[in-house]
Amino acid sequence: MAVSLVLNLEEGAEYAIAEGDDRNEAVYEVIDRLDGIPDPCLQSHFDYGTRVGWWRIMDVLQRYGVPCTVSACGRAVERSPQLAQDAVRRGHEVSAHGWRWESHARMGEAEEREAIARTVAAIERATGVRPVGWHTRSAASPNTRRLLMEEGGFIYDSDYYGDDLPLTMPGSQGRPYAVLPYAFDTNDMQFQHTHRFVRAHDFSGYVNDAFDWLWREGETAPRMMSVGLHLRMLARPGRMPALEQMLEHMLSRGQVWFARRDAIARHWLATVAHHA
Repeated sequence: MAVSLVLNLEEGAEYAIAEGDDRNEAVYEVIDRLDGIPDPCLQSHFDYGTRVGWWRIMDVLQRYGVPCTVSACGRAVERSPQLAQDAVRRGHEVSAHGWRWESHARMGEAEEREAIARTVAAIERATGVRPVGWHTRSAASPNTRRLLMEEGGFIYDSDYYGDDLPLTMPGSQGRPYAVLPYAFDTNDMQFQHTHRFVRAHDFSGYVNDAFDWLWREGETAPRMMSVGLHLRMLARPGRMPALEQMLEHMLSRGQVWFARRDAIARHWLATVAHHA
């Protein structure tokens, strides 16, 4: 049973008229969208993630000795390089989450190629480590995975939601490439809009139920679970207990591998792909 905690670093990559964009970000806890003028309320909501959220979540992960993958937008890293550097110092992976916090679905090939390269460069410049994983916000384009393979250096992406195990496909120059599943249900985004989660125990209870089911299946077959976290969502004081509740429950079970996504991809490619 492998558990992948994914901490999304998106703050600074969202859309804001005050930053010169043509619109403000639309994904927000309070639905009161401002069109045509800056929205300082929304911008301060994102500020919470970098000013408070990062340190609160990182301290808990360190206390429990659990690694995570920081899925980081390139512009977010460019604006807050100290966070990506802190992640590496603590032993976490920094993977690529696009240049901006945006869908790639309608991007032209040249534009998308540039966005991928720019993201890689920003992360490598800040941390000294080239990212090997990628995750697109929302839908990828028909070219995304091919461009990732052509960029070189990527061994996996997380643009798939259809399984509880990774998939393997041929990569560039005959090297196998892993597709790691991600999940939106075991994800703190359900605190927003849907309000499926209201109290901290709503989130931890749902995640722990999912974990218990997969853990039982893991007696006879390998299983992987992803838990999605966001600085500006989970890190509010009323929600933080959820992270402790999840980690304590999972650690009490034993025979659980808390792993960075690059480690899962490498393990999968070295075992399953090698013997396929």
